[in-house]
Amino acid sequence: MAVNTDKNIYTVVFAAVMVVVVGSILAFLATALSGRIDENMRFEKQQNILYAMGVNENVDKGSVNFVPTDVVGQKFSEYIKEQLVIKGDEILENEEAYLIDMKKQLALAKKGETPELPLFIGEREGKKFYIIPMYGKGLWDAIWGFIALDNNMVVQGVYFDHKGETPGLGANINQRFFMDDFTGESIMDGTRYAGINVAKGNNDPVNNRKDDNTVDALAGATITGDGVAAMIKETVDLYKDYLQTIRTN
Repeated sequence: MAVNTDKNIYTVVFAAVMVVVVGSILAFLATALSGRIDENMRFEKQQNILYAMGVNENVDKGSVNFVPTDVVGQKFSEYIKEQLVIKGDEILENEEAYLIDMKKQLALAKKGETPELPLFIGEREGKKFYIIPMYGKGLWDAIWGFIALDNNMVVQGVYFDHKGETPGLGANINQRFFMDDFTGESIMDGTRYAGINVAKGNNDPVNNRKDDNTVDALAGATITGDGVAAMIKETVDLYKDYLQTIRTN
C-alpha cells in the first residue's frame, strides 16, 4: 500500500525519525572522537603556554607559528620546569596544572571561594619565565590567553585568543602586531600591581615607551581591548600574593 506523504502525520514521523538517526550518529561520533578532541585541547594549551614564553616557530615579524603537535609534548617537558597550583596559602606541584579550567576557577573566586590557580615556571636560554593563564570577556564572547613575566614583573611575551570577536577588528588580538606590543611592559606602577591598559590615543602608537603600563588599542575594537585589559588586571589581582614572593624589583 502506498504511503500518503501529503499527510501531516507523515511529516511529523519523518522528522522524528531523522532527529533520532542524526542524534544517534552525532552521539556516536562525539564518543568515538572524544579522545582525539581531548588530545588536541592538551596540545593547544601546551602550544599557547610555550608561545607566551617565546618558544615557537615564527619566521618573520608577522607570523604566528606554534610548536608542531608532534613535538609539543617533548618541548613542553623540556621548557616547563614546574607546574604549580596556588590554592590560598598552599602552593602544590601538579603535572597537569595546564588542564585546569580557568573559567571555573574565576567563577569560584567571584563567589568568595578559594580557586585553584595554575602557574608554570619555564626556563629558556638561562632565563626564568612565570607563565599565568587568563580568561575574560570580549565584545561578543570569551577571550583568554597566557602572560609570561620575569621576576621584575616585566612581560616577556603573551598569547591571546578569542571565541567570537569581530573578524579584522577584535579578532586581531591573536595577531603579532598586537601581542608583541606587550613585551617589555611592566605590570607594576610603582609598588602597585596595575596590569596593562589597552588605550587609544596614548601618544605612543608604536609602543616604544615601556614604563606607562599601556599599549595602543586595536582600531575599531575598543570593547575587546577593554576586555583584554580587564582580563590582565583580574589575573594580576588573583596572583599578586604569589608574585610578591618572586618579585625582585
